[in-house]
Amino acid sequence: MVFDYLDAGADDEISLRRGKDAYSQLEMHYRVLAGLKPPIHMATKIFGEDVKLPFFACPTAGNRMFHWEGETAAAKAAEHHGTMYGLSSLATTGIAEIGEIFKGPKVFQLYVWKDRELVKEVIAKAKEGGFGALALTVDFTWYGNRERDIRNDFSIPPRYSFKQVIEAINKPAWTYDFLSHDPYTYACINTEVPADSLAAFVNSQIAPEFDWKDAEWLLGEWNGPAAIKGVVRPDDAITAVETGFSTMWVSNHGARQLETSPATIDVLPSIREAVGPDVEIIMDGGVQRGTDICKALALGADSVGVGKPYLYGLTAGGAEGVIKALEILRVELDRAMGLLGAGSVDDLKKNGHKLIKRRPGSVRDYPDRYAAERGYGGGII
Repeated sequence: MVFDYLDAGADDEISLRRGKDAYSQLEMHYRVLAGLKPPIHMATKIFGEDVKLPFFACPTAGNRMFHWEGETAAAKAAEHHGTMYGLSSLATTGIAEIGEIFKGPKVFQLYVWKDRELVKEVIAKAKEGGFGALALTVDFTWYGNRERDIRNDFSIPPRYSFKQVIEAINKPAWTYDFLSHDPYTYACINTEVPADSLAAFVNSQIAPEFDWKDAEWLLGEWNGPAAIKGVVRPDDAITAVETGFSTMWVSNHGARQLETSPATIDVLPSIREAVGPDVEIIMDGGVQRGTDICKALALGADSVGVGKPYLYGLTAGGAEGVIKALEILRVELDRAMGLLGAGSVDDLKKNGHKLIKRRPGSVRDYPDRYAAERGYGGGII
């Protein structure tokens, strides 16, 4: 049940599959005898802050659902690796607690709330907690249709239906973790209200009518580096720059919202072309390997957010699991850049368009003749 919540996409999960498949259609045309000398220089800047890695753990909701350490585990991993940390406004760990654990660069993610006083209160806490950047999620004005959750009768906390009890018995480690620790709350909003009671409140606060004028008001209240998270169209990116956002965050919410939304790696080059070379771009979506991160940096991203990889690590082993997950990606990225012939992030960004090329489509990319009809991404573009 909890695994499906983490692993799933919207509707038939076509966008989820395409988001992963899209990377396989990008070939790495490596340079030889590039004269590189280890180590590869992976240091860069995110929101103007120095970091040792060009990727980081995305803000994701409800981390204590997966392991009792929750968001603190990812914060400790960010500290360990010297990279950015992102905290969701629907986190199960408070802003102040994260601020005490992690003194490095942090971005606070915010949804489009109706209550402006709530918004002011939350962003004030974020500033006090040492968060130097804000990310406004704009692709969550409606709740996506995640059918695995419906089939599993998923709820926070569990409803203890017969099916859920059977699932709990089959997953004793998760069940012990859940039952042996305090109930979790959405700690960035109200620590006194249990997550299940607050869920209705959260749904009532989402503002579908939130528009560019509201975004402009928010930027005035924040008065600092800010990203618009959920951009997939060049014209929206241009409007966002004109509105005052310093960073474009190319994302489709992990393919969990609008079914058949485009793969983020496919739209990334058009966003970069639209906003020019000087506007910061973060990209997430479908990233599972260091080679995926390498391709995103080469095609226009300044940094890359990862979600599921570190959450799988969190579920498996808490802080050590997240540290291990990010280390796997670091090693893979180091290897990919070395073999590609790019000695630094700046080199990769400068010459990436020469090194990463889309391969022609082929019927051989499909596992069987009906795969395309089922929504398998394949290679025909």
